[in-house]
Amino acid sequence: MFFNKLYFIPFCTCESEMHRRKMEKNISVMTMIFKESSPGHRSRCEEDDIIVATDSRSQQILHYQKTQGLKKLQFPMNIFHSGSNEFEIRHDLLDCHISICSPQVAELFTDNFDYQTRNDFVRGILVNEEILGNQIHMHVTKDGYGARVSNLLMYDAVSSDLVRRWVYPLTPEANFTDQEGRGCTYSRHNVYRGPGVTLGHGSQMEENVLIGSGTSIGANCCISNSVIGNNCTIGDKVILDHAYIWNDVHISSNVTISQTVVCDRAEVKEGVTLNKQCVLAFNVVIGPNVSLPGGTVISMHHPEEEEEDDDEFLSDDAEVGQTKDKKGKQKMFNPAEVGAEGKGYVWKASSLDDTEDEELTQCLWVVLEYPFQQQGSLITASQYVALLVPLLKIWSPVFKNYVKRAQDQLDCLSAFEEHFLEQENHWAAMVKVLKEMYDLEILEEEMILRWFSLEPSTNQSRKLRKNQGVSQRGSHLTLRISFNYWRRFSFLTLVLSSNYQIHFTLWVNLTPGIFASRK
Repeated sequence: MFFNKLYFIPFCTCESEMHRRKMEKNISVMTMIFKESSPGHRSRCEEDDIIVATDSRSQQILHYQKTQGLKKLQFPMNIFHSGSNEFEIRHDLLDCHISICSPQVAELFTDNFDYQTRNDFVRGILVNEEILGNQIHMHVTKDGYGARVSNLLMYDAVSSDLVRRWVYPLTPEANFTDQEGRGCTYSRHNVYRGPGVTLGHGSQMEENVLIGSGTSIGANCCISNSVIGNNCTIGDKVILDHAYIWNDVHISSNVTISQTVVCDRAEVKEGVTLNKQCVLAFNVVIGPNVSLPGGTVISMHHPEEEEEDDDEFLSDDAEVGQTKDKKGKQKMFNPAEVGAEGKGYVWKASSLDDTEDEELTQCLWVVLEYPFQQQGSLITASQYVALLVPLLKIWSPVFKNYVKRAQDQLDCLSAFEEHFLEQENHWAAMVKVLKEMYDLEILEEEMILRWFSLEPSTNQSRKLRKNQGVSQRGSHLTLRISFNYWRRFSFLTLVLSSNYQIHFTLWVNLTPGIFASRK
């Protein structure tokens, strides 16, 4: 069984609130579940941090935004015209990624092809709420446990919480999956042992350890804060710390593994060291006498293979072997990377490796410079755009091949910025170029706004971004917050009088006792 969310939350109060809204004939298509969790808590992941603006009385969500990488937040002024005069802006919430939906949600997803994810749906509903009349509400719970596994650090945090019994009564010995042979015994220091486990002389299971059924552990091993699956074989003098070993894994002697995931049927030969945040995919063989640097990902699939699924490197295909290039030649394993007897290919942890990043920059530079090469540097901004737009349409398949993830888009925007910083007379053209990249579905609106909100590295960069007019102060409520103090920030309640002006900027310095506003 595989899942990426773990929650134990009571919903009785939420159901009563939904029933009340139904009786009051509020048009609520979705209720999003949040759990109170202070910033910096181990159950919160930086990439999932959010800020939510709500109507204090009805708990209607007025604004929902992720905050990763942002230092300035903007709120459309129209959200404060909802009829209430009391609002809450909260950053102390963990999005449980659980939503209680009405039957209308399925229809809205079908009718709107732009809704590919829940975030797309929420953003679309909030933007079009005045037109369609649909609303989204929230329910906040203080009880229970909630966390979402979105990266290796969260995988470690959630697994540790489960072993340490923070998710009681969902504990390992409860066998809540109801699978035969998956029971285990519980002893002090949070040590769990499945049936048929053998432990060699001198080996120690210090604390927070779960060992699956049929696993054999050699002599003089030290295991702490780790989970070991079923039918694994571990040699002598092995050190495991925050290691997550799946099923049917073979680990030889004198191996050290720290904060690493080892998938099914992988083999780690003698003398290997796996440093923090490494991942060995299914059937990978490492060693002997190899030390993998932190963050290394190794798979039986070559990274140059064209895969429909981005997670193909974790494929459990038992028949997978050495892959072939376009000419049919086998791609050999690199002994310098995986060891003399190793099997597997190294994947880069970043979305773009150095070579691809350089290739993208070169492609962009060629395209952006083309109008100057044709007409000279004296052309106007409008002439520049007229020559560039057709070229962007021709090159869009190339850009889409490189720009696939959020970080790729930020890299692309940085390349645009670097180019236009050298062309100050054509700064007015940049916003039109960004709009064209958005229309071609290469860049997303959220990523453009995120890039714009990042702290500029130079005064020239600050002038360039200010020139684009992406921020419209006349129609937005701008909330500037020092994020260094958000650990002290639970939520902010705004009480606005009915005669406030539309040009309203709220400045909040989140040090204790300081609160100032001005019109």
